[in-house]
Amino acid sequence: MIAITGASAGIGRACAERLARDGAIVVLSARRAARLDDVARIIKDAGGQVLAVVGDVTSPDDMGALVERAVAKYGRLDVMICNAGIGFHGSFGESTPEITRRLFDVNVLGTIYAAKAAYDQFARQNSGHIIAMSSVAGIRGGAGMSLYSATKAAQIAFIESLRTEFIGTGLHASVIFPASAPTEFRDVMRRDYGYAADGSGFVQSVESVADAVARCIESPRGEVYPQPRARWLALAAAIAPTWADKYMRKHDRRKKDGRQEIV
Repeated sequence: MIAITGASAGIGRACAERLARDGAIVVLSARRAARLDDVARIIKDAGGQVLAVVGDVTSPDDMGALVERAVAKYGRLDVMICNAGIGFHGSFGESTPEITRRLFDVNVLGTIYAAKAAYDQFARQNSGHIIAMSSVAGIRGGAGMSLYSATKAAQIAFIESLRTEFIGTGLHASVIFPASAPTEFRDVMRRDYGYAADGSGFVQSVESVADAVARCIESPRGEVYPQPRARWLALAAAIAPTWADKYMRKHDRRKKDGRQEIV
């Protein structure tokens, strides 16, 4: 049985639909009840088993309730996919304390709260798998992504620490490194801030990310790159950071008021 945060759209929705097709019971969480119900209905109509639980990842109580309802209905929890996340693309000078706090609340604390709620159940079972949806931006930050990259890097360090802690137990922890994907992620940034990253550079579909997650659940791995070329960026960041700086600068683009803006 698999719980997914941020499951009402984008990668979270793709994961829910793919895993349900594979026969998994999926428990979906998101803030938007109507959107969540739409996804649940599609899964049910296709013959899948699904439970929708409205909740906010920034609330430890909501994440606790998500796990409690899942276990009460199905008896156990096997996987928690910490997928909920938001973005901000702008220079460090354009950031504000409010933007910073919101990004860390959702991307970092939201991951930790969901993982902790699941961990308490996993520890009782002595089995379970925590998966965090990070980003290649967490491996190699770029101009205009300082805050977002910081939150994604925090997720990576969190999962690395859990992997070490889980050695010799029945628990697993994995981090997924998607590249840019065509979702409403950038539309939300445009709505909130007036501009958004254009998605240049490495790209992949949300379905390919869901496929990679499904393989990771079937055969747990510490790190997963849905877009294989992103591995080269990780390598370049380690052995040729100056080149990586220039590459990331080249792909630093955003759209503002209908115009493409290079920053």
